[in-house]
Amino acid sequence: MTTEMTQVTVEELATLMKKAAGVTVDPHDLERRVDTPFAEFGLDSLGLLGIVGELENRHGRALPTDAERCKSPRQFLDLVNGAFTTGA
Repeated sequence: MTTEMTQVTVEELATLMKKAAGVTVDPHDLERRVDTPFAEFGLDSLGLLGIVGELENRHGRALPTDAERCKSPRQFLDLVNGAFTTGA
């Protein structure tokens, strides 16, 4: 496993939404609507928890507990990528 952490992209988030929560979102639409609440994409808190778990497994580290309470893609990506950058 590499020690370098990469940023989670909008495209990766769209893939994770499909894999972990069964919600299909076009990555370009997600990027255009990055401040739209997850609920408007059909993603609930349980789905977001699945995404958090998938990222934790991929990167071998826990994410902040606030990650599963994020309301929008931008808020989620900012929190997750900030945690990976700082090692928090």
